[in-house]
Amino acid sequence: MTQLELSQLILSSYQRLLGESLTPAGYTAEQAADWLQHDAPFAILAHNTASDPCFIYANQTAQNCFEYAHAELIGLPSRLSAEAPNREERAQLLAAVDQHGFSTGYRGLRIAKSGRRFWIENATVWNLIDEAGVKHGQAALLRAWRNWTAEE
Repeated sequence: MTQLELSQLILSSYQRLLGESLTPAGYTAEQAADWLQHDAPFAILAHNTASDPCFIYANQTAQNCFEYAHAELIGLPSRLSAEAPNREERAQLLAAVDQHGFSTGYRGLRIAKSGRRFWIENATVWNLIDEAGVKHGQAALLRAWRNWTAEE
């Protein structure tokens, strides 16, 4: 799947399941893909359907948030975005999304490449399903995050 096709899958799946667009109105497919990758004010990540899913998409905001270069993040098992004690909660969320199509309002603790811990808040996770009904993975929209503090 090309980067343009993957961007369109992310955008069309979100639109179909949640009834709203992630990009500004009037963009061509190419403009929408470019905006999502480089200019979106929110993080978008997606992983595939492997038994140990790996990231297949991460926009620039996600790369900055998780402190990985694109080449480092793509192919990385997505479970590594959470520390081991938090992976069960993450797995339960993904199973629920698998069953229901999407979930909104998620909050969870994540870890950046440097070891910095941060909360993702008000996240939306949805299934990446093409027009033929084939599932290609899951995507996450992170609207807000903040650094974890030892007091939490």
